[in-house]
Amino acid sequence: MATTQYWLIKSEPSVYSYAQLEADGETDWTGVRNFEARNNLRAMQVGDLCLYYHSNEDKAVVGVARVIRTAEPDPTATSGDWSKVDVEPVVRLSRPVTLAEVKADPAFSEMPLVTRGRLSVAPVTAKDFRTVLSRGKTKLPKD
Repeated sequence: MATTQYWLIKSEPSVYSYAQLEADGETDWTGVRNFEARNNLRAMQVGDLCLYYHSNEDKAVVGVARVIRTAEPDPTATSGDWSKVDVEPVVRLSRPVTLAEVKADPAFSEMPLVTRGRLSVAPVTAKDFRTVLSRGKTKLPKD
């Protein structure tokens, strides 16, 4: 069995919020048009966990999603070699972890949310993933 990898995925809540993911039950993670972020999508495996970050309006990690389908061609791309994955909701954080909080904490100094702020799909360490959950007062549900 493969080791779970951890990721950060970003969406503007006015475009596709975590609440919408919960309502839909799953979604195609489409529209990524950055080569590094695309390559990160392609590295995702079924079962990997993603911190779900609301960009622009909320600027906070608000939930956890799970990859349920690996990378395939992005059907929203009209040209180019772009990919998408499918994700499902796992758990909403009991308390959102804000960007200001992450930036102020030296424990997160190497986290892509701090170092690569514009990247929409980025790997995170298991330690950073667990720390965000702890700060969000949230535990993963038992499968």
